[in-house]
Amino acid sequence: MQPGKIYLDNCVTTCPAPEVLAAMQPYFQEKFWFPGTFISTGESTNDMISRSQQLIADTLGAKPNEIHFTSGGTLANNIAIKGLANAYKQQGRHIIVSVVDYPDLLTNAAYLEKNGFEVTYLSSDSEGFISLEELKNAIRKDTILFMTTFVNHTVGTIQPLSEIKAILDSADHKIYFHLDAGQGYGKVPLNVKELGIDTMSISAHKIHGPQGIGALYQKTGTKLAQLIHGVKRVDNLQTGGLSIALIAGFAKAAELVFNDFEGNAAYLRELSNYLLEKLEKEIPFVELNGPRGEKRAPHNINVSIDFIEGEAITMMLDQKGITVATGSACASEGLKANYILMAMGKTHIQSHGSMKFTVSRYTTKAELDETVRALVEITQELRNRSPLYLAMTKEK
Repeated sequence: MQPGKIYLDNCVTTCPAPEVLAAMQPYFQEKFWFPGTFISTGESTNDMISRSQQLIADTLGAKPNEIHFTSGGTLANNIAIKGLANAYKQQGRHIIVSVVDYPDLLTNAAYLEKNGFEVTYLSSDSEGFISLEELKNAIRKDTILFMTTFVNHTVGTIQPLSEIKAILDSADHKIYFHLDAGQGYGKVPLNVKELGIDTMSISAHKIHGPQGIGALYQKTGTKLAQLIHGVKRVDNLQTGGLSIALIAGFAKAAELVFNDFEGNAAYLRELSNYLLEKLEKEIPFVELNGPRGEKRAPHNINVSIDFIEGEAITMMLDQKGITVATGSACASEGLKANYILMAMGKTHIQSHGSMKFTVSRYTTKAELDETVRALVEITQELRNRSPLYLAMTKEK
């Protein structure tokens, strides 16, 4: 058995594109230099970083000097959230987030709560959309920050950013807007200027770039308290060295995605729709988690398969070389019910029976066919051991 022979966990990480590896290679060998001034090696590196900033900025509707490279999306989130909170705490100490946001946002919110800030947690509807009415009612005179996750990492829900912007703009004072765009960047259209975003995190390894590199968008004029201190190599926000090769790889990955953004997104949507149709047709008692259609990210399908545990399915698929994710396993090492699904009103049984399939541009329909065939066999085998399923079918 070859691990990951069929890889359908692309929301966690993606396979680096061959062109990305080729773009990185020179910076591991003959162009390994740090950025600098006055000497040709440093200036050459500066030029590459500037080109990379420009390329990524163009994909977002941003300016190149608003793009700051980091070691990943998590660090970008930390720099932005803690930086905004501490830069503007004299204006207020109230922050708004939702119960279905990515752990980076929720753990930062919890940290800030312990350090003198007050946090309001918005609820979710049954499809994973945050409550806009609650957002309107949550805004106070001392609210300084709203943060959310562009595309939900569990069920693929795309939050309505334009509507959120309108609510924030209607306040009688400035409320800063931070967005975690890790799951949406390169898959769902996004323009930071049109959406009024002040800070945003993205990550290379979600778009077939290398692991270990991300970026923070910081709108011109938005202040961030400095959290990390040390030698400035690339950026004041993250001092110390960053891998120049990884920056080159990030830029190439973004270039590849955005050279045919609509075509890439359409292919992901075609694959996801194909997979969902086969799952619903060939396996009884399957329920889609999250919205259908255009309000869902094109690469994500999350379903609950009744009467069996997602962990068992995941392990049995893994033995066949097929990599997927299960809701409960994503939640914690203790296999607790997934907090996103529970916030959406799902039962513990539905959460524990949830499976997440996330496709990429390298996924094929033949791989999806093989996955569904294996899943049909595994589901029937496990259900034949389930007293609840056997009792239910016997009654019918």
